[in-house]
Amino acid sequence: MATAAAASSAERGVLEEEFKWLLKEEVHSVLKQLQDILKEASRRFTIPTGTADGATKQENFVLGSSSTDQVKGVLTLQGDTLCQAEVNLKVSRTSQVLHFAFREDKQWKMQQIQDARNHVNQAIYLLTNRGENYNFQTGSEVLKLMDAVMLQLTRARNRLTTPATMTLPEVATSGLTKMFSPAPPSDVLLNFYVNVNKLCLLVYQLHALQPNSTKNFRPSGSSVLHNPGAMFELNNQRFEVSHVHKVECIVPWLNDALVFFTVSLQLCQQLKDKISIFSSYWNFRPY
Repeated sequence: MATAAAASSAERGVLEEEFKWLLKEEVHSVLKQLQDILKEASRRFTIPTGTADGATKQENFVLGSSSTDQVKGVLTLQGDTLCQAEVNLKVSRTSQVLHFAFREDKQWKMQQIQDARNHVNQAIYLLTNRGENYNFQTGSEVLKLMDAVMLQLTRARNRLTTPATMTLPEVATSGLTKMFSPAPPSDVLLNFYVNVNKLCLLVYQLHALQPNSTKNFRPSGSSVLHNPGAMFELNNQRFEVSHVHKVECIVPWLNDALVFFTVSLQLCQQLKDKISIFSSYWNFRPY
């Protein structure tokens, strides 16, 4: 029995030394890896021009769809801002081609990209707040930090992968139509959003319902994309969506950022798992 107790005590001593090394060395090594990866992710949101002022460069993207040529366009993205957009719309009923572009004094902020960048920067702040000389006292302290970082990274990823839902009246009153010159006709609505690594444009063509219409009016709820037949009311006028066109373009650096998020989340989880293995042996107290 004494031999077994001595062996158990020796094993515990070895585990305690390993755990101390984990808290002092490996945790900081992982934090440094995470900082490096997330700084790369943050840089993707502000791609530098290489100029002395460090401004974010403008990138042009051609909107396209394999299923329709009703809508074509070119977008100019600068970080989280659409600084130019040109859209050609072929009107279904007349085959007339309408052209409208952003006014020179207008830019459209892509809130999803801005929010994702802010969450990444918050994660970086949490990591750099624990400098190389910081002594972690307990496993739970590390777990708490990892959970906080993972929360920010999950929110950043979700902002890019889960577009906000909007009602059609919200789309109509978002202010986007006022960005263009000439302004789109009153029976056309537009909406830009990010979906994973793609910049998307939705164009709705509307049909005004007559006051004496026998159609059963059912206003549609909130959605990312509203299908033909969706109805809504705005300024005492009822409308129905007659056609929907979706065109998109891949933004490579958004894909890079999402890969960085995934790798960082895996690193956080791996560190949590190592801490949990030690915690399963004993409830470690501050040393």
